[in-house]
Amino acid sequence: QVHLVESGGGLVQAGGSLRLSCAASGRTFSSYAMGWFRQAPGKEREFVAAISWSGDSTYYIGSVKGRFTISRDNAKNAGYLQMNNLKPEDTAVYYCAVNGTSYYNPNSYRIGGQGTQVTVSS
Repeated sequence: QVHLVESGGGLVQAGGSLRLSCAASGRTFSSYAMGWFRQAPGKEREFVAAISWSGDSTYYIGSVKGRFTISRDNAKNAGYLQMNNLKPEDTAVYYCAVNGTSYYNPNSYRIGGQGTQVTVSS
């Protein structure tokens, strides 16, 4: 069983950057695609980015393309989300997840972390 722990969130001004990390325990992390999702107050959880198990393929929601970069290091059992040029509308709790049947559907992932808060001030 894989357990995930997110870190790296915080308070940043608009235009700033943060790098989120997703630390995984367990031997099977490298066999799973990984996704990042976010949930703002009063809104449903939404897809942000995903990466294939090998790291060869990446996917992004349109609003973060060119600003966010998803990556992974299977040797370190870790995934990352580099977020640049942050905007107030990026404010949310960010979650990583693995073992999903659809890259884009947060409800299809069987294993997720507890989340890390990202707050972007204007």
